[in-house]
Formats: sequence, C-alpha cells, structure tokens
Amino acid sequence: MILDIQREELLISQLADLLKNDKHVAVGAASPIPGAAALLAKEEAKFLNKRLRVTILHSNKYNNFTDGARELFDCAAQGRIDTFFLGGVQIDGQANINLVGTGEYPKIKKRFPGSFGSALMYFVVPQIILFREEHSPRTLVKKVDFISAPGVSERGVYRPGGPKYLLTNSALFKFNKNLQKFSLFKINEKETVKNLIKVTGFDFDVDNKISQMSNPDTNRINILRNEIAPMVSEFYPEFANRIWGI
Repeated sequence: MILDIQREELLISQLADLLKNDKHVAVGAASPIPGAAALLAKEEAKFLNKRLRVTILHSNKYNNFTDGARELFDCAAQGRIDTFFLGGVQIDGQANINLVGTGEYPKIKKRFPGSFGSALMYFVVPQIILFREEHSPRTLVKKVDFISAPGVSERGVYRPGGPKYLLTNSALFKFNKNLQKFSLFKINEKETVKNLIKVTGFDFDVDNKISQMSNPDTNRINILRNEIAPMVSEFYPEFANRIWGI
C-alpha cells in the first residue's frame, strides 16, 4: 500500500528520528511540527520500554510548568532538557540565528517578535535542532543581519549546548562544531545537491554518507494520524485541522 505522505508528516518523522536517545524534549512557541515530532517520539519510546518526557509550552496537557518560560529556562540551565528547537528569520552558515529583524540594526526594515530566551537555550541545551520550513537564500543567508543567538563561541567559553542539526523542507544538515560549518546529511527525494547549493545562501559540505529523507512507514503514519494528531489538536487546533482534518 502506497501512502500519500504530506510534507509536514515527512518533517515530523525526520525530527522524531533525532529524539530517540532523549529523556526530556522541550518545545517552545509556534512549533506544531516539532511538538508533533516530540509526541511521536514519546509514543514510540513506549514500545522500547523507555520513558520520554515532553514539555510543550503552548499546551495545557503536556506542560507541567506553572510559571511559563521561567521554569523552562531554570530546567534547561540545570541540564535537565536534552533537546530544544530554535528557528529564525535568518540562519547563517555558522548557525547564528536572527529573530529580531532584517536590515541594518538598529534601523531595521522589518521587525519580528524578538529573541526571548533563545541565547540562553542555545548555550545550555545539549542538542539544539534548528528548524525552518522555508529553504531559500532569503532565510538561509551567508551572514545574519542581527545575531539573536550565536551558533559558535570562542574557546574558554562554557557552553555545554549548541546546534546539532538544521532541518528544512528540502534538507537535513549536521553542524560541525570544530569546522563551524554545516554538512548536508539528508536530502528530500525531490531535490538535488546542485539545486540546494543554488538556494542556500551559505556554503556547506556534503556528507560522504548522504542519503534521501525516508518517508515514515505505515506503522508510524498510523500512530501519527490516529494517536498524535488528536494530541496536537489540543494545542495547535488550526494546524491539526489543516493537516489531518481534526
């Protein structure tokens, strides 16, 4: 049976694969795809007799914190969060992210909500997954206009956390901390390396084990659509309705 896999389901599946060794995954604001991925990983962990804690700030059911982001930051600083997701108006080749605005600061052309706790989370959470659906020179730039949170730090700076992956609609990159550079790790089956070079604003390496993003199998899709989709509808109802009709 050939399933009609939606783009969002492919991305959810790709992210879930990166969470298999975690004990606590936290998801911030406006993140339905990472939120669904975390819940999928949690559900699948049960089959392996593992326990995965998932904290989703926009959820009443999947959030044990009672004091908003303050408790999240405390938990992260204590080393009790394994993975967190960050995005950006712009992301550059050194994994710097921009959440402030585009243009020359302080006279920026377009203003966005701001950095919030991104710099703290970037420094203290061991695995930061950068996630931005759009893959274009507009979003993946050579150098961000404003650094909300730096991807790398100077020697001697205490930093147990940092970027590990960058996922877009088209590709999955690994970040090499020593080289301070991304390496193309997986590619959408509809894409080519040649075109990705064209639509990516920064230079990147190509992993010698590069592979295609694999679609979720029937079992995973059934779990996602029958178990996870109703959960997602609690905190992102519009997304759940658009993707799964719930």
